[in-house]
Amino acid sequence: MPPILPDAGTIPSPDSARAFRSALGAFATGVTLVTIAGPEGPMGFVANSFSSISIDPPLVLWAPAKSAQRFPYYAAAQHFAIHVLGADQGPLVNHFHRGSGSFDAIDHAMNPEGVPLLAQALARFECRQSAVHEGGDHLIVVGEVLRFAAQDGVPLIFARGKFGHFAPQV
Repeated sequence: MPPILPDAGTIPSPDSARAFRSALGAFATGVTLVTIAGPEGPMGFVANSFSSISIDPPLVLWAPAKSAQRFPYYAAAQHFAIHVLGADQGPLVNHFHRGSGSFDAIDHAMNPEGVPLLAQALARFECRQSAVHEGGDHLIVVGEVLRFAAQDGVPLIFARGKFGHFAPQV
C-alpha cells in the first residue's frame, strides 16, 4: 500500500473558499474578451474561463459568472466572439472589467451576425451557441466555431491574481 501523504489536503467548504480560490490561481490561464451584440449595442466581457473542446466539430467553451451584472445577455447570446488577448492588451482588461466598458473608443468592426470584433487579438473565434450547461456559480457556454483568425504575438496571462506574459524558456 502506498504511503499516505503528510498533507492530506483540504476539503472544500465555505470556510476554505479563499484557500480553494488561491489554489486554482496556481494554474495560469490566458485572458480573453468575449463580445456580443447587446440590446443597446456591443458588449465585452473579460474571461479566463476559455478552453478548446473539439477540432471536429470545431467547439470551444467559456463560462460566464452568474453574478456578473450583464450575465443574462451573455447567457442568451446566440452568437459571440472570443478574442485571445496579447500581452500589450492589458488596458482592454481594465476597460471591460466586469462588463463596464463601452466600444466607443475601441477599434472594432461587426461580423455578419452583428457581433463586435476587435481589430487586434492574438486569436479570435466567432461562434454560434451550441449548448449550455449548469456549472455551479457559472454557466458553461459551448460554441461552434464559424470562423477564426490568429496571428503571432505574446499572450496575456493571468495567474495568482495578477496579469503578466509568457516568457519561453530557451
